[in-house]
Amino acid sequence: MPPATDPDFTAPSLGRRFGALVVDWVLCLLVSNFFADPLTDGWAPVLVLVVEYGFFLGLFAQTPGMYVTRIRCLSWADGGRIGVGRALLRGVLLALVVPALVMDEHRRGVHDRLAGSVIAAAPRST
Repeated sequence: MPPATDPDFTAPSLGRRFGALVVDWVLCLLVSNFFADPLTDGWAPVLVLVVEYGFFLGLFAQTPGMYVTRIRCLSWADGGRIGVGRALLRGVLLALVVPALVMDEHRRGVHDRLAGSVIAAAPRST
């Protein structure tokens, strides 16, 4: 059932979301070291984060950090993947930080609402 129509939908904790972001940010710092100095070139890890979101969320519904914390990013309307375009939009808006701080009752930040996405628990793999 799509999250938008599921009366029992419960968003994962902010702790799990923050944990996923920390894992992803560390990976972005490591990757950006290959082409820039992330300590002096602050744009480099942010660019890697946006690209990471576009690729991983668009194609797999999870970033590496989300995989570790067992959450995923789905379409609010149909529960499917959001696609690369919407994932890139979500990444750019997340990089602005402020939209992520204003959440609704489903813990959807402005970046999620504009991208038509929601963070949901990922099923345990067998």
